[in-house]
Amino acid sequence: MLIQFSIFPTGAGESVSGEVARVIDIIDRSGLPYKTSAMSTIIEGEWDEVMAVVNQCRLKLKETNKRVYMVLTMDDRKDAVNRITGKIESLKNKLKRDINT
Repeated sequence: MLIQFSIFPTGAGESVSGEVARVIDIIDRSGLPYKTSAMSTIIEGEWDEVMAVVNQCRLKLKETNKRVYMVLTMDDRKDAVNRITGKIESLKNKLKRDINT
């Protein structure tokens, strides 16, 4: 499954990149395939392992923040693997060119 989510503390000031860096550290150390961008992060894996990482991120931010905001979108496709890269490759093949990712 793929889970795309954005998570950040509210009330922590205008810039929250330090807090977001703590979240990315958890995701990176999880060993799960992921891609991050300026607005969200995508993680690939099985439900239990992905949701455990998402919960670790939530708990980490709650250690020092009273309120945490999260938006989560899921795509759960049976027997699909390597979708983070596979979906992009499929688009490139259909367009017959590279795209900006």
